[in-house]
Amino acid sequence: LVQLAESGGGSVQAGGSLKLSCEYSIISPDAYSSEYCLAWYRQTPGDERRGLASIWTGDGTTEYRDDGEGRFTVALDNARKLFFLQMNNLKPEDSAMYYCAADPCLTRYGVGFHVYDYFGQGTQVTVFS
Repeated sequence: LVQLAESGGGSVQAGGSLKLSCEYSIISPDAYSSEYCLAWYRQTPGDERRGLASIWTGDGTTEYRDDGEGRFTVALDNARKLFFLQMNNLKPEDSAMYYCAADPCLTRYGVGFHVYDYFGQGTQVTVFS
């Protein structure tokens, strides 16, 4: 069981930047893996939740979806059980609820956008023009 809590959302003008943080707590360790895939997703009303960036706790391997690559960067602080999403050059279409997610991952080949078991409550990002 993993609990996650996002922070750092807010309102920003187009072209600006925001850094989202996610604190994850491993309440009960997984029986098969001590490492985790961590990811950022976003969702707008009426749409499905869509993955943006993923990172593996074992060695920091990352993967991005097209709409996250180039402007968004995922980073990890294993010691503090935190991971981040740095978002630059934000556009109004980036406005959404942003969620962090976690799943046990034995190897870095699990990094990506499979079905994650655990999600946070979300943090709202609004980009105005």
